[in-house]
Amino acid sequence: MITLEKYTICHLVSSSIEKFGDKMALGYIGEKAMTYKDLGSNIQFTAEVLDILEVEKNDKVAILGENSPNWGVSYLSILFKGAIVVPILPEFHENEIMTILEHSGSNVVFVSDKQYARMGKLIEAKNYKVILLDKLEFKSPNTHTKSKSKVWYPLSEGLVSETDLAAIIYTSGTTGSSKGVMLTHKNLSWQVNTVLTVQPVCEKDRFVSILPMSHTFENSLGFLLPLHTGASVYYIRKQPPAPSVLLEAFKQVKPTILLTVPMIIEKIYRKQVLPKFNKSFITRNMFKFKPTRVLLNRLAGKKLAVVFGGELKFFGIGGSKLDGQIERYLREAKFPYAIGYGLTETAPMLSGTAPADSIYQGTGPAMKGIHIKLINVNEETGEGEIVATGPNVMQGYYKNEDATKAVFTEDGYFRTGDLGYIDKNGVVYIRGRIKNMILGTNGENIYPEEIESLINGIPGIEESLVIHLQGKIVAMVNINLEELENKMLQLNEKVVEISHETMDEVLVEIQQFVNQRVNKFSRLNKVVFHALPFEKTPTKKIKRYLYGG
Repeated sequence: MITLEKYTICHLVSSSIEKFGDKMALGYIGEKAMTYKDLGSNIQFTAEVLDILEVEKNDKVAILGENSPNWGVSYLSILFKGAIVVPILPEFHENEIMTILEHSGSNVVFVSDKQYARMGKLIEAKNYKVILLDKLEFKSPNTHTKSKSKVWYPLSEGLVSETDLAAIIYTSGTTGSSKGVMLTHKNLSWQVNTVLTVQPVCEKDRFVSILPMSHTFENSLGFLLPLHTGASVYYIRKQPPAPSVLLEAFKQVKPTILLTVPMIIEKIYRKQVLPKFNKSFITRNMFKFKPTRVLLNRLAGKKLAVVFGGELKFFGIGGSKLDGQIERYLREAKFPYAIGYGLTETAPMLSGTAPADSIYQGTGPAMKGIHIKLINVNEETGEGEIVATGPNVMQGYYKNEDATKAVFTEDGYFRTGDLGYIDKNGVVYIRGRIKNMILGTNGENIYPEEIESLINGIPGIEESLVIHLQGKIVAMVNINLEELENKMLQLNEKVVEISHETMDEVLVEIQQFVNQRVNKFSRLNKVVFHALPFEKTPTKKIKRYLYGG
């Protein structure tokens, strides 16, 4: 943990620019990168551009674009001007983007070429001032324009305080409503600094940025954290990157730290690891017994480490619960994974561990300086709603006093909306979202995420969604038909077309498989085939509200 004299992002970054000057800060893979010294002058230049556009303290400035070094420079220049940044997930629909711009009161927008091609006419029709992210050509400060202000990097004392609003981040919620989360300079900088008590990061570390920078997880831990510690962040120019591009990126950079969501590692496991175990009769049977399974997983883990460049020391997973089968594989493979828990409203981390301290299906204890407890606890199960308080908790939802009031308890704790329990060691375990929980006919709590995790472990299942429909528990499953046909070909030694009758048989088998492994009140009444991938939020969570779940 680094001692900070002042909890502002400006102070945090200024300290690193002065300390790590010629060290590489941000850059595209395989291209010339910005040093920390370059970062300072580029922030200064871009702040001068904002000055020309008459951006004042507390003005809102939006960023709409894919991950890039210029995205980071723009973000910091807004804060160094004392303005408020509004990062927008580029995967948002056009209507959502325009609503966010209007609701936030943004008057200037940084836009990438790709997003300008999609949104340019809509943005300019509303008279927003546009700065093209990809066209920023950095020059020496104060040489190309007559600036009204001379408050450049490093900022003069007093322009930005810890309690100043730094960002309004609009959530990508699975419930269909997007709220503007207000985070102060202290919320973010305190969070970034405190994460170092869980996992040390230093100037020798290398990050490859995969998740969107406009999401709090990547923004705080994959951008501000490395800049705070003198580490280097590498970006992939082609977005979204194909698997082959990712593999080449890992090979070139040899990252020491990666941040991901469960979907990424789950796809790798189901598409690359598991098929190799099931390929032959010998390995398939070896995998059924723990001693030989552990041996196979250990060998697979070594190969997986090579895939990620061979020098990985921290593979952070957040965003949603990790499938138990996949976590078991990572543990037995001795892969350096770590699971964290948090929300946009908490900037984001609430609890977490380093890889050496990971706890199966647990998210670790509360981070230092944060207090977590349960309310409305079920006396039989010990489960309740997780609530938290700490310097990282948001100020509220922008222009939404009712929602803000509803999300805080009378004693000032933030209500996460997650059900869970805390063991005697303070380890937090997540059961699922309260809004997703299904209330059984006899009052039992049924957690669809747990049933989905079981279904998703079945070979050939791409993804699933469990919903409560007319009093029945129904599972919607998206099946890899090509994989199913190959399995049937192996059994029948001839080409087999998947008929309605065949599919019905497969769905019944899935139902039987699940119902043999869950308690009686969580049993599925029906399994239906869902032909298309489920529509997801930019953070890869299924939009449950679209499917009645």
